Amino acid sequence: MKRLRNSIIAAFAGLLFAACGTTPGQPDSGMEYARWFSLQDGKVLVTAPGGGVDTLQGPFKALVCMSSSYIGFLHAIGADSTIVGVSGRTFLQQSPPLAAEVGYDAALDYETIVKARPDLFLTYNIGGVEPPYLAKLRELGIRTVVLSEHLENHPLARAEYVKLFGALTGRETVADSVFCAVRDRYLASVQPEVTHKVLINIPYADQWFIPGGDNYMARLVRDAGGELLGAVPGKQESSIVSLETAYGYAQEADVWLHPGWCSTKEQLRGIHPLFAAFPVLDKAVWNNTLQRTSGGGNGYWESGPVRPDLILEDLVKIMNGTVGEAPLHYYLPLE
Repeated sequence: MKRLRNSIIAAFAGLLFAACGTTPGQPDSGMEYARWFSLQDGKVLVTAPGGGVDTLQGPFKALVCMSSSYIGFLHAIGADSTIVGVSGRTFLQQSPPLAAEVGYDAALDYETIVKARPDLFLTYNIGGVEPPYLAKLRELGIRTVVLSEHLENHPLARAEYVKLFGALTGRETVADSVFCAVRDRYLASVQPEVTHKVLINIPYADQWFIPGGDNYMARLVRDAGGELLGAVPGKQESSIVSLETAYGYAQEADVWLHPGWCSTKEQLRGIHPLFAAFPVLDKAVWNNTLQRTSGGGNGYWESGPVRPDLILEDLVKIMNGTVGEAPLHYYLPLE
C-alpha cells in the first residue's frame, strides 16, 4: 500500500540543536526506540523481519525511495538532493527536483531506474514473501535494502529512522539533533492519564479495522490521553469488528478519528444508515487530512513519521478541547 507523507522543514527551526539526553534503549541495538535497525561504527545494520542483517556503509549520494516517508526523513535533514527516484511523485508535497518517477512495486520502470544510476534502492515489504522486483533489480546490479519502519510500534521508534537516513547520507549530526528535538517535544506533550474514549476508522471493504493496543496509532492516542476503543491489549496488528460492535463503541466514544475519505458529517451519515445514530457524530469528529495534496496524497504520511510530536500535539488539543488556541498541523474537524 502506497503511503503518502510530508515534511515541513521550517518546523525544525529552533529545534535542531536541542540538547540530547538519554532514555532507555533497545537491548544491544544502540537505538533509543527503534528495533529494526542499528548504527555501529559508522555502519547501518538493517534487520529483516525473517532474520538476517543487511549492512550498509554510507555516504550514498543517489537514492531511489519507494515510500513517501523516506522523502520526509531526507527532507528533514536537508538531503533532498540525494533523491534520484521516487514512487508516486504526483502525491508528494516535497517533490525532490532531481527525482524521476520510477513506478510502483510490480510495475517498476526499470529503464528509468537504471538511467538514474542509484547507489541504493530503498523499499519496504508488507507481506511475508520478498517482492519479485527486488531480484530483478539485483540482476541489474542495483543495491537494494528493505526497511521495516512501518513495523515499529512506538511513534518515536519511527521518528528515530531519521538517524538511519542521516547515516546513509553523511548527515549524522543533523539527524541526531532532529531526533532529540522531536523526542523531547513529544515526551513533554504526553498526558499523565487517559480521560477520553476514541472511536477510530470506518469500514473498508465491509470490514472495520481497529489497531491493536501495541500499535503505533494506539500509542499515539494513549499518549494524548485517549483510550482506543476495541484495541486488543498486547496486540500490534489490527482486529476486525462488526458494524454492530462499532455501534457499541460509538455509544461510549468522546472523539471519532480518521473517518476515511469523509470530509463532512453528512458524508459519514451517507455511508450507512446506522451511522446517523452514532452519538459521537454530534461530538468531535476529526480527520488527519489537513495536509491533503491536490494530487491525492496526504502530508500526514510523508512527514508524520519524522514529526510524531506534531501529531501528538494535535491529538492532545483535540482531546482537551483546546484546538482554537493554536493552528493544528495535520487534523481537520468534520462539520
